[in-house]
Amino acid sequence: MDIVYLGHSSFKIKGKTASVVIDPFDEKMIGMKFSRSQAEILLVTHHHMDHSKTDNVSDVKRVVDGPGEYEISGVSIIGIQTFHDDKKGAERGRNTIYVIEMDGLRLLHLGDLGHKLDESQIKEIGNIDILFIPVGGNYTIDAKTAVEVYKQIGASIIIPMHYRVEGINNEIMNNLAPVDDFLRESGLKVERLPKLSVKEGDIKSDEEYAVVLERK
Repeated sequence: MDIVYLGHSSFKIKGKTASVVIDPFDEKMIGMKFSRSQAEILLVTHHHMDHSKTDNVSDVKRVVDGPGEYEISGVSIIGIQTFHDDKKGAERGRNTIYVIEMDGLRLLHLGDLGHKLDESQIKEIGNIDILFIPVGGNYTIDAKTAVEVYKQIGASIIIPMHYRVEGINNEIMNNLAPVDDFLRESGLKVERLPKLSVKEGDIKSDEEYAVVLERK
């Protein structure tokens, strides 16, 4: 499995039977280029344009944009409803988090999660190998809460997303914190990679570290 960072909260995950793109963004809104991608499966966590510019992805067989259980091209997906804020969606609405099972691995993308998880959500999520977690605050959880959330989940590989980077649209994203705030808060060992290539046997249950990916 290869995991490529497309920027902001967007990733392409290429497995043996299919490719998945999550949360493609509007370039003008974010202030950075989106590398156009092809994928059989497109996941949308919520309908804000920094997460749902679906026409940036071609050859899509299925768009998944809400809670439920899905089997597509050999990939199992579970969508679980959460909220974009800590007031049960009163400020910014709902957010779907996705458990993705492919190539013997279980991945979880948290979208714009705005709160800690409750016991029923943690039970529904189950064991996770790779976690994509927002860390920049402002529109989602901040570095401190992100540390609490990844400890709730207990993944082996933690991939931060949704943080301040050079060139981001300062008018809209001006209050996002940089990824280093989360890395300091977490105390995790860090690997910085152009992409993450991983297979089932690479995951060690007694290891826990962060992977910061270069944007494609």
